[in-house]
Amino acid sequence: MIKNLLLILCYLPFGLIAQEKVIKSSNYFDDLTLEEREIIVKKGTERAWSGIYLSNTDNGIYVCKACNNPLFNSDSKFKSNCGWPSFDDEIDKAIIRKQDYSLGMKRIEICCSNCDGHLGHIFEGEGLTDKNIRHCVNSLSILFIPKK
Repeated sequence: MIKNLLLILCYLPFGLIAQEKVIKSSNYFDDLTLEEREIIVKKGTERAWSGIYLSNTDNGIYVCKACNNPLFNSDSKFKSNCGWPSFDDEIDKAIIRKQDYSLGMKRIEICCSNCDGHLGHIFEGEGLTDKNIRHCVNSLSILFIPKK
């Protein structure tokens, strides 16, 4: 609590936006399981072919597991045979891209634009879809909401 108050005071000249971000980010991850926290907060990766949404073909929307921010529509999901759910499009302004140099390679990490939770990585130029892009996402980072 005192740490949040100090952060708010430090950013007070920048207005309420900084205060809002501090408060939100401290609550989104409270209800995650240890396994979900390992992926979403600590930027881990679930084991290939283990995710519950890998083979899901139902119509609906995928949201962030931590904050329920809408991320992907089911019509952008495709079978990539990479071991993780793959999408060739995202909902506008739902994803933040970050350079990732971990594991000795250059990749682009994708995170939720609302809570900054780790989702996976994005790959381009593979020729798997007409859009030529693959959002490779951990099932533990997302929640599927079926269309009614």
